[in-house]
Amino acid sequence: MPIRHPISNRLLRVQTTIATLGESAELSYTGSMISERKFDRSGLVALLAQSGERRFQNCDFSDADLSRLDLSEAQFENCNFSAANLTGATLNDTVWQRCNGSKARFNSSDLGDASFNTCNLTAADFGRAQLGAVRFDGCKLTGGNFAEISGIDIRFAQCLLIGAYLRKLSFRKLMLQGLDFSDADLGAADFRDAEFEKCSLRGAALKGAQFKGADLRGCDLGAIDLADAPIFKGALVSKAQAGELLAGFGIRVG
Repeated sequence: MPIRHPISNRLLRVQTTIATLGESAELSYTGSMISERKFDRSGLVALLAQSGERRFQNCDFSDADLSRLDLSEAQFENCNFSAANLTGATLNDTVWQRCNGSKARFNSSDLGDASFNTCNLTAADFGRAQLGAVRFDGCKLTGGNFAEISGIDIRFAQCLLIGAYLRKLSFRKLMLQGLDFSDADLGAADFRDAEFEKCSLRGAALKGAQFKGADLRGCDLGAIDLADAPIFKGALVSKAQAGELLAGFGIRVG
């Protein structure tokens, strides 16, 4: 049987400790990028204190409690934040590329000037978050909660917002491209002077929404309820859409 040298034994123990440090503090650097590691709260706090590095690739933060941490200007690529708790976190100027944030909690967080690109944010909770100048591009936001958010110049492009809670959001004077609002709650939302292109409002709750001056010709309105028809007063619609609106009043277009 081979005899292991005591120094080798100690080295092996050190290597094992580094590799299993709380399932959180494992660090792997590719240049200045931290890659292929799983973090919990303590591991991430230790990293930020030691190196200050804020570029992450293929890292796993799922189910982690990251509430109230300062992660401003961090960059995340292909990272997993599924069911992570980011309540009250400072996330301004962050970049999220192809990340999974399904069921993540961003409640009361500061996301000013953040950018989400091609992310899965299904059922993510942004309630009471600060979203000034946030960009969502190519994201899945099905069932997302945007209740009582604050901030202006929030932009969505090519996003699924099916069943999302978007009450009182302002889309005024925006070019809305590729947005699926099907079955979303858009009560009291402001779409005045907005232009729709390849969008859908099919089945959306629109009570109190404003569409005056909006160009709806590029939007699938679905079956329009008679009670909702007056909401579209002052909007620009196609002939086909006008026929559907009139049909709600029992009027047929010849």
